[in-house]
Amino acid sequence: MKRGVDDLALFGGHAEFDQTLLVGRPSTGDRTKLYERLDRALDNGRLTGGGMLVREFEDRIAHMAGTRHCIAVCNATAALEVIIRAQNLHGEIIIPSMTFIATAHAVRYMGATPVFADIDPVTGTIDPDHVETLITPHTTAIIGVHLWGQPCDVDRLADIAHRHNLTLIYDAAHGIGCSHGPTPIGGFGHAEVFSFNATKVVNSFEGGAIVTNDDDFALRVRQAHNFGFIAPGLIGGLGTNAKMSEASGAMGLTSLDVFDEVVAHNKAGYDLYRDLLAGLPGLTVHAYDPRHRNNFQYVVVKVDQDHAGLHRDVLLDVLRAENVYALMYFSPACHQLEPYRSEHPVTLPHTERLAEQVIALPTGPATTSSDIHRVCEIVRFAIEHSAEIAAQWQDNQPETAEQLVSSHGEA
Repeated sequence: MKRGVDDLALFGGHAEFDQTLLVGRPSTGDRTKLYERLDRALDNGRLTGGGMLVREFEDRIAHMAGTRHCIAVCNATAALEVIIRAQNLHGEIIIPSMTFIATAHAVRYMGATPVFADIDPVTGTIDPDHVETLITPHTTAIIGVHLWGQPCDVDRLADIAHRHNLTLIYDAAHGIGCSHGPTPIGGFGHAEVFSFNATKVVNSFEGGAIVTNDDDFALRVRQAHNFGFIAPGLIGGLGTNAKMSEASGAMGLTSLDVFDEVVAHNKAGYDLYRDLLAGLPGLTVHAYDPRHRNNFQYVVVKVDQDHAGLHRDVLLDVLRAENVYALMYFSPACHQLEPYRSEHPVTLPHTERLAEQVIALPTGPATTSSDIHRVCEIVRFAIEHSAEIAAQWQDNQPETAEQLVSSHGEA
C-alpha cells in the first residue's frame, strides 16, 4: 500500500512486485501432454517438414477458423510475406498504422510500399472511408488488422476491395478464437494470418498460420512456404523456408487444449480491471463490442492527460518501476517510425491520438486476481495523486540540449 508519493518505486520506494508482471506471459498448458507429444515426434524421427503434429495443429486451427485450409508457418511475419509472394502483390498496399511494425515491414520487405490509413476512433481498426481515398492505380491490396481481437469492418472492406479489384488480406495476429458476429475470424478476405508467438493466447513457442477458403491459393501458399516444392525434387516457383517445426506443433496443440480455460481466465481478469478502474478521471478501459467474440488477451487502458492530470508516459514509468511491465500497444504507430516517418511523412489524427494514450496491462493465466487488485491500486493512487507525481516526474527528467542552452547560454 502506497501512503505517499515518495513510497512509489519511481521515487525511491520499494517495488510492489518482486517478480515482473507481463502482458501475455507465456502459458505452457499441461507439460505432461507437451512432453508426450515431443516424445512422439522424437520417436517418429520427423521433426519438421509437415510432420504429424503440425498436420494435426493445422486441422484444429482450420476448424476453429471455419476454413478449408490452414498452412502452419514459423511466424506470422513470414506468413504475411508468403501471402504477398504467393499472390504476386506489388505496388502499394494499404494498411493501418495502428499495428505492430511487422505488418508494415512485411510489405516493405517483399518490395511493395505500405500506405498508411487512419483508424476508426472507437475501435482502433482501419477506417474504410479513409482506405477508399488512398486507392490509386498502383494499389494492389488492402491489409486489415483485427486490432486486439476486434474484427475490422469486413463488409465495407470487402465491398471496397471488390469494386477496385484488390486483394483483401487480414492480419489476425490477435484474432484466434474471435469473431465478427457469429462468424469466426479466419475466413474473411482472400486469406488471414494468425500469430502463435509465445505471448499470444495460443502459442507454439513461435509460429503462425495462413488460413483461407481458396483452394488454388492454399496450394500456392503451401508451395511457397516450402522452397517452392510442388513434389519431391520438383520446384514449381520461388519459395522460402517458413515451415513450422514439430516442436512448435506440439506446443501449439498443448496450448489449444486449454484455450477455453485461458479465455475464461482472461475474461474474468478483463471484467475485474474494468470494475476496479471505473470512475477514475481521464482513464478508460477499452470496451469490446459484445456482438463479437473476443479472446480478451489484451486489457487496454487509454489515458487522457487533460482529465487524468498526467501523461500516459508518466503512468507507464510509475507502473514499470513497480515491476508492472505494461506496454504501449501500439505506440509509436508505424507511420511515426523509421523508415516510414522519413520517407513518406503523413498525418493520421485518430491514430496519433490513440497511440499517445494506450497502455496494455498485464494479462494471461499467470496474472491472478490478487495481482490485478494490486496493479489497480497503483493506477488509482497515480491518478489520485497525479499533480504531485507529474511535477516530481518532470523534475527528475534529464535536461535536453535546448534546456541546457536556455539555462546556461550558447556553449
